[in-house]
Parts: sequence; structure tokens; C-alpha cells
Amino acid sequence: MLVLRSSPASPFGRKVKLSASILGLTDRIQIVDADTLNPEDSIRQQNPLGKIPALILENGDVLYDSRVIVDYLDHLAGSGGVIPNGPARFSALRDQALADGIMDAALLQVYEGRFRPEDRHEPKWVSHQADKVRRGLDHAEAHLAEPGQPLHIGQIALACALGYLDLRFGARWRESYPRLVAWLADFEARVPAYAKTRVTP
Repeated sequence: MLVLRSSPASPFGRKVKLSASILGLTDRIQIVDADTLNPEDSIRQQNPLGKIPALILENGDVLYDSRVIVDYLDHLAGSGGVIPNGPARFSALRDQALADGIMDAALLQVYEGRFRPEDRHEPKWVSHQADKVRRGLDHAEAHLAEPGQPLHIGQIALACALGYLDLRFGARWRESYPRLVAWLADFEARVPAYAKTRVTP
């Protein structure tokens, strides 16, 4: 049995969970919550960075981060399931990089509010990260919001990024990106695991 160390709210952990579901591997993975802020949590031994997600293999080896884990799961399932073969591979990986960047920038905004006292918040830093999210969403609205495409890791990552914005930023993005709203509704209808992995505020 594979063991996935993650947390319910992690968009990167959710990316792994959705990929596993699409690949038909959910039953082979045990999910064990991790507390990255707890120095006693074994995640710091499993991943020296103390970050999630991390996948513990049956031989005891550990893989991290989400991109490596999904690549491994795709290989385990027979290759090409969520990471296309051939030229389409690189556009899917590029789309994943865009969505991962949106998630990273959103997480940094959350951490600024969570780990710094309010009087020490750095507005320029928050604005810098928010602008990354905006530019990423602008690009996705213009180029990626086409419902019904064959599922791949870029779309999975984008759905997780939008879900994280719903969770942490009150779904405000929906007011400005109608094509992405429609695209996400289509994705959710096609991937039942999306609703099952949703965390409510």
C-alpha cells in the first residue's frame, strides 16, 4: 500500500488525489494527514523540507513534490493516463506549471496573513503575489477554459488552483472569469473526486 502524506486543504495534495482517482489508483493509496508545523510529525523525516504532499512507496522510499508524485502514479498506471505521451506532454506540463504557480502565489498570500502579525503585513509583497494569480487566471481564461478536452495534469492542477481560490479567497475570482467558471463546472461533472475532496471554509 502506498501512503500519501498530505492535508485536506492542500491544493497540491488534492492534485495528487484527483490524479490517482482518474488513474484508478485510489484503492492503492492510504492517505495520512500531516501537520507541517508540528516538529514531532514524521513528515520532516519523510521529506527533509517538511512539505506536503509526500508519497511513501511500498519499499519505504519517499517521493515529493506533487509533480514527481503524479509522474510516478502515471507511470504506475501505464503511462499516458494524465501526462500525455508525445508532443502533447509538454503543453500539459506547461499548463500544470501555470496552475502550480497560481497555487504557490495564493499560498504565499495566505501565509502572509497566517504567520505575520497584521501590523507587519507587507502590502507590496501581497500585491506582488496577487498579481501573479491575476495574470495566471487571465491567461487560463483566454487559453485554457475550453470544456470537454481530454483530461490531463494541466487541467487537474488548474481545477485545484481554482478550488483553492474558492476555499481561501471567498470565490471572488468567479466574478471576473466566466469561462473558467463554466470550465470548472464541466471538470467537476467529469471528475467525481473533485467534489469528494472539496474542503469547505
